[in-house]
Amino acid sequence: MGVLDVGSSLAVTLIRGGAGMSVGALSERPAQPLQLYEFEACPFCRKVREALSILDLSAEVYPCPKGGERYRPEVVRRAGKPQFPWLVDPNTGVEMYESDDIVQYLFETYGEGRMPFTHAVPALATATAMLASLPRLGKGGFARASRAPSLPLKLWSFEASPFCRIVRETLCTLELPYVLYNVARGSPSREAFVRRSGKMQVPYLLDPNTGREMFESADIVAYLEETYGQHETDEA
Repeated sequence: MGVLDVGSSLAVTLIRGGAGMSVGALSERPAQPLQLYEFEACPFCRKVREALSILDLSAEVYPCPKGGERYRPEVVRRAGKPQFPWLVDPNTGVEMYESDDIVQYLFETYGEGRMPFTHAVPALATATAMLASLPRLGKGGFARASRAPSLPLKLWSFEASPFCRIVRETLCTLELPYVLYNVARGSPSREAFVRRSGKMQVPYLLDPNTGREMFESADIVAYLEETYGQHETDEA
């Protein structure tokens, strides 16, 4: 993983003013994780992922990159059109499109209703989210052939981390479903995470299909490619 790769990922964080770096005011905690159908390169999806980090919410993430055939058809079947992000909250029965509506719903339901400055003006948030997509040159936007895991992977992450972003892009490109555990600065979930992992470092991946657990974004990306990536030799 090169300096340019990390640097361009850091640029995304800077353009969005560090959104998703720290936890904000929290209220009711959901009993079940939310479900999010999205893809990493989508600027509208980015705003929703930031809100999840700020509100310290876990989510089952179903990657829907362009050209993907694993979860995109499910969204069309259940919701009627291939539009992203699409949020399902099993705690309230809410299912919805439109990033601004989703963000407002999340802050009203699981926060104190007040938007942070990074989301307070929807048009500005959208404009900077779109600008933030440019440095990554479409990474996490298009599907590649992969082997589907039997069980969703588990990722401890937070939206503003440039290293976590690189791992999420790979998960998205390979259409690998995962449970996202947000542990941004100030997260009440950090203590339990440190007890589990031994230190406060992200990204941290657990693959229940193989029993592998690991830190380091470069190692995680290499593992995902080797374990689930489908190459020409696999198809021969």
